[in-house]
Amino acid sequence: MLATACSAATGTATPGRSGVIYVVAAENFWGSIASQLGGAHVQILSIVTNPNTDPHDYESSASAARAVAEAGYVIQNGAGYDDWMSKLLAANPSTGRRVFNIGAYLGKRPGDNPHLWYNPDYVTAAENHIEADLKALDPHDKAYFTARRKATDAAFAGIRAQLAQIRLTDAGKPVASTESIFVYLARYLGLKLITPPAFMNAVSEGNDPPAASVAEMTRQLSARQADVLVYNKQTATALTTSIRELAAGSHIPVVGVTETVQPQEASFQRWFAGELAALRQALGGGTP
Repeated sequence: MLATACSAATGTATPGRSGVIYVVAAENFWGSIASQLGGAHVQILSIVTNPNTDPHDYESSASAARAVAEAGYVIQNGAGYDDWMSKLLAANPSTGRRVFNIGAYLGKRPGDNPHLWYNPDYVTAAENHIEADLKALDPHDKAYFTARRKATDAAFAGIRAQLAQIRLTDAGKPVASTESIFVYLARYLGLKLITPPAFMNAVSEGNDPPAASVAEMTRQLSARQADVLVYNKQTATALTTSIRELAAGSHIPVVGVTETVQPQEASFQRWFAGELAALRQALGGGTP
């Protein structure tokens, strides 16, 4: 499925293959999807792939600047999540390069929840746009890209089934989250996210949450008001670690999620399916 998975995961792709679109994705979740949609007609470099890197705080490198300068197509998340990419694009202007800012396309602005890939509807919208962009960049191979889209949609069939099952069996259940990464998915699944927004938003932005929100979060978990705590493993802090430990001590299942596809060689579907399976198990819906 991932025709250029190795280059996307390891960051070793270089432009130059004749008849192939050189694509740079700011993060590997969008890089995985673009790789599947483009197949053998794209060459992908995903910049942020390291599980120990917080994409919010990524600092661009000279190699990333060169990749952007040479790219025919750049995909960035937007919504303030990867402003470093906007700086790279501005510093390396190109009249022939196509840029897809997913947040801007969805009407999101800096300050809005930027974790767009956790909303299945947003992922579909991004797929639609990437497919159209690839066809515009390589109009002679439209039929090929149409076939790749069908294959990619088929690869999402298992995830669609998981989402439908959780909505059916677990909608309305109370859940907590250490940050806003889970907001879109919780809403999509019909789960009741009880964590104070001020707590989640502050942690997401790397700030200290208001004391009142910390007290409320602590009270909720101590009283076992949540059936599950979703914990962002990639942006752990002393506070979120203590929250995770409090949940575990209160016998609340903890589900760890990440901001990048892990392991790096996995497809978006494999990674996301694993997280959904863990969530369903924690909600009492079976084993992953």
